Amino acid sequence: MQRGTVGLLLMMVGAMGTFLSGCFAVNRAGMAVLFHEEPLPASRVVADVAYRDDPEAHPEKHRLDLYLPVGEGWPVVVFVHGGGWDSGDKNLRFGGADIYANIGRYLARRGVGAAVINYRLLPDVAWTDQFDDVAAATAWVYRHIASYGGDPGRLFLMGHSAGAHLLSRVAFDAVWLGAYGLSPDPVCGAVSVSGAAYDLTDAAALTGGGLSYLEARFGDTDGWRREVSTISFVTPAASPFLLLYAGGEPPSLQRQSHLLHEALRRVGVASRVVVVPGESHARILLTLSRDDKIAGPALLDFIRHTRCSQ
Repeated sequence: MQRGTVGLLLMMVGAMGTFLSGCFAVNRAGMAVLFHEEPLPASRVVADVAYRDDPEAHPEKHRLDLYLPVGEGWPVVVFVHGGGWDSGDKNLRFGGADIYANIGRYLARRGVGAAVINYRLLPDVAWTDQFDDVAAATAWVYRHIASYGGDPGRLFLMGHSAGAHLLSRVAFDAVWLGAYGLSPDPVCGAVSVSGAAYDLTDAAALTGGGLSYLEARFGDTDGWRREVSTISFVTPAASPFLLLYAGGEPPSLQRQSHLLHEALRRVGVASRVVVVPGESHARILLTLSRDDKIAGPALLDFIRHTRCSQ
């Protein structure tokens, strides 16, 4: 098992909902079949942009990479990687494939800008600092993307696994963007890919070994389950959501997406669930940069047809 890959992924397994550290279940031979590299001229990529430049900024984790379409006025996606909150990087490579960068190139070639971000990892920082990092990156993109040709009024958040948990909290809880002088209004929509930890008060999420896994990351106070659960912060003001997950994921992890979907629908927020058949929690990432799979086209359709308030 290998920690630094799209590996150490949070997985809720079986009816007992056991949380395990997973590894990227694609061998190098299979990668050639699953991974389709998207070309993009180097002139359309701006790497290692500092989204924080204050004295406390981290030299690697407070960075993002921009993938820029041709022209002007295009929408932009802020992408947050997964990794169980304590691993992962925007520059992840596996079997020669630069997985997150390929998603950025895929979007840019189809008229959607992308900012693939890093953020600080546990246990080096408090878990709430990760929300702050995602908010800081989002605020930077909102304030600067027009200078690259993008439309800040068409800003989307997107993340995988733990990254989906982080972006959903920033999308729902106004305090994080508020710290950077923004209301949640700039977020036009959000895309969750195999999201985790939306509702940790759900019995299926915390039986078995899950409790000890999460307590080690988030604490063991009486209210930690609700405080960590992003579903606790859903309001009618939330942005529309697209929830993607893999058909090969454990049922208890699939259930997390449906719990969030139901919570959004109850308060009148537009939400759609799309199941990607034949894939796993990790392999679904590869389908986000392919037109011949369900996830990539569903993502593009959501971005192109979601009406933004700005």
